[in-house]
Amino acid sequence: MKNLLLFSISVAVLISCKTEKKSEQNIIHSNTHDEISASDEGYATNVYFGDTHLHTELSMDAGAFGNRIGLDEAYKFAKGDAVTSSSGLTAKLSRPLDFLVVADHSDGMGIFQALFNKDEWIMKYPQGKKWSKLIEEGKGGEAAIDLIKNFSQGTMEMNPIDPTLMRSVWDMTVDAAEKYNEPGKFTAFIGYEWTSLIAGNNLHRVVIYRDNEAKTRGHIPYTNTQSSDPEDLWTNLEQYEKNTNGQVLAIPHNGNLSNGIMFMETAVDGRDFDKTYVDRRIQWEPLYEITQIKGDGEAHPFLSPNDEFADFENWAFGNLDLSVAKTNDMLKGEYAREALKTGLKLKVKLGTNPYKFGFIGSTDSHTTLATADQDNFFGKASNVEPSKERWHHPFITSEKASIMTWQTVASGYAAVWAKENTRASIWDAMKRKETYGTTGSRMQIRFFGGWDYTNEDLKGDWVKTGYTKGVPMGGDIKNGLNKKPSFLINALMDPEYGSLDRVQVVKGWMDADGSVHEKVFDVAWSGDRKKNKNGKVPSVGNSVNLKDASWDNSIGATELSKVWIDPEFDPTLEAFYYVRVIEIPTPRWTLYDKIRYGAELSKEVPLTMTQRGYTSPIWYSPN
Repeated sequence: MKNLLLFSISVAVLISCKTEKKSEQNIIHSNTHDEISASDEGYATNVYFGDTHLHTELSMDAGAFGNRIGLDEAYKFAKGDAVTSSSGLTAKLSRPLDFLVVADHSDGMGIFQALFNKDEWIMKYPQGKKWSKLIEEGKGGEAAIDLIKNFSQGTMEMNPIDPTLMRSVWDMTVDAAEKYNEPGKFTAFIGYEWTSLIAGNNLHRVVIYRDNEAKTRGHIPYTNTQSSDPEDLWTNLEQYEKNTNGQVLAIPHNGNLSNGIMFMETAVDGRDFDKTYVDRRIQWEPLYEITQIKGDGEAHPFLSPNDEFADFENWAFGNLDLSVAKTNDMLKGEYAREALKTGLKLKVKLGTNPYKFGFIGSTDSHTTLATADQDNFFGKASNVEPSKERWHHPFITSEKASIMTWQTVASGYAAVWAKENTRASIWDAMKRKETYGTTGSRMQIRFFGGWDYTNEDLKGDWVKTGYTKGVPMGGDIKNGLNKKPSFLINALMDPEYGSLDRVQVVKGWMDADGSVHEKVFDVAWSGDRKKNKNGKVPSVGNSVNLKDASWDNSIGATELSKVWIDPEFDPTLEAFYYVRVIEIPTPRWTLYDKIRYGAELSKEVPLTMTQRGYTSPIWYSPN
């Protein structure tokens, strides 16, 4: 059993530090920095885990809701140092991350700190004096609500993208990334978040540069105030690359809060996609953030009724500000699997698939603390850091709906297969989509596709074989001369999380008549379970002890490997495949809060969850 709670130490330390977890069974484990292949021929030999979506006190909303720690703390925490959170708790990761993108919002970047510090430029305005006085009186929440209301309604007296303020704050962001970037040990990317909001519908993108300060310092972040249209963001990124010879990409997230407009078949201005649009979209947006604090974005049971794992931490409430409630017709334009299917149709129609993206996860934490660990979850914002009462604190409330803090998700991390821990190597892996996302576990997943894999290829230097005989996740396989595609899959458990329940291949394809379909195949699983008459593997069970948050890994596997051949392959049809790895049930962050604080949670609050990982797809085209 895993005894995870050490009641002899203080609550603050319990919240901030992972306790040691030991499994009863031997664990096959490779350190994230060890090579898992004997080959050194340019292949991606290492997996690196990081967060590409973290906010500090410099983000207007983060600062408004109590975040008082900044860039230094963000990098120190990610690198494994102990820091003090905004609520005064000691915070520390049990394992450092390998890379980090501090992605503060470009709109209003630094405004709340200017108010807090009573900067001269902002105190010239009546609104600035009003909000500063409220903060001084301990009414920061009132100031935050009024500030954000005026910002969203366009009634700010001061310029929310004041060039002087933006220049100074951007310089701080660049300086911090350069200070903490240690090639070979830890990668600090320069980046920001562009916060497009159209009638409350989320179209946010995180922008990540491959480059250093010499190129990025002079390129002030693009803002929603300038434009809410992603095409205008792409033009800005294009100008950056043209002016500097640099490289940059953008990652969309939270399509589940877009009310159907994230993955449409028309542009924001209503015109149908054309070749120029689809080419530009996939050029600038090779990845999608599939899981994070504000809900999981892989699939939805309404769209995938035959997938028993589709109902995972879904947020089907409404748009970002809950001004418009969710309806089922919106879901098609919100989830990654459905977007991949839509992309097949657009590829045949226009010659390019604009939704041919890979997957990552990240936190979107606004606490400065990049953690997706269930027993170390500091919440979305600093006003809901660990406490006895936080579970029923409102996260978003409107006349249409409410989302409570217990519904936020301790998720996720970005996993990248690269040769070394540098900006260039990790960014290049993101660009080629050799990535996967997890909901917090650091499981290791390999996925290769080709035509000639056999069970013998799982022996010896199977990673080299994977590259030699096929392509990795994110790649393309072409017509195989009447063969069926084969896939080499390996999943290795994270020793600090649950063992593995099963490995699945999710397939999507388009028929000759233009209709799109999907199917989930169980391809490897733990124990001696047998598929039922519907081809489904029964539940692995649940060993979580709700009294002490322990669990037993004997019901899962440490490692699952498989060479799988698509039994239903049609060489004339466009298709994609990706791997989903499911762990056995383990404690959710709400159970840790319940035990640590003696919190009395309502019956609707889930206490366990099944951690999972999603690989970038491999695509097949008959041409």
